[in-house]
Amino acid sequence: MSKTRLYIVRHGKTMFNTIGRAQGWSDTPLTDEGERGIRELGLGLKDAGIDFKRAYSSDSGRTIQTMGIILEELGLRDKIPYRTDKRIREWCFGSFDGAYDGELFMGVMPRVFHVEHVHQLSYPELAEGLVEVDTAGWAESWPKLSGRILDGFESIAKEVESLGGGNALIVSHGMTIGTFAWLIDHTTPRGLGLHNGSVTIVDYEDGKFTIDRIGDMSYREVGAKVME
Repeated sequence: MSKTRLYIVRHGKTMFNTIGRAQGWSDTPLTDEGERGIRELGLGLKDAGIDFKRAYSSDSGRTIQTMGIILEELGLRDKIPYRTDKRIREWCFGSFDGAYDGELFMGVMPRVFHVEHVHQLSYPELAEGLVEVDTAGWAESWPKLSGRILDGFESIAKEVESLGGGNALIVSHGMTIGTFAWLIDHTTPRGLGLHNGSVTIVDYEDGKFTIDRIGDMSYREVGAKVME
């Protein structure tokens, strides 16, 4: 059995990413710039010669669009199994879904916790703060949020492992990927600022996750040179 390795991609840059709005469970499509960045990533992954066995994304339009571009560049569209999983969606920001990042992360949340910057808060504190300020009642408690994220990635890893291991391509979201990394290793800093099209690599063996790298942009960089 080969080692099970997850290549977890943050989706391409979207309209809301560009104008600084929190997307959460709301959704906007990739911009032209975002599509180009993901084509770079696809070409970089192809250049690296990685053999992907299966593909997974959240059920959000932006991750599905991102996955489609990557599979096209890899020549794997309709050639490897691909499914969506709502457990690896982004955080839900409740009534702040679609709000400007500055309003939520630099305004409301710091005032609630009396801190200068939201990055001073842990993931559990941030989640519970969102529940407190969400007037719609949609934001998830920390146990529910962390549980579904870990369950989603663990289910994927176990599925790949049960099929003999190998490399899985996954497209998810910035805060979800950051949360997953923190759940694996609590020393992982908050506020990593994972770039669109970055790759976080996680290994799974004997029921345990280990982080190989977080937010790697080297595949995109190689792909950008190929596109030139």
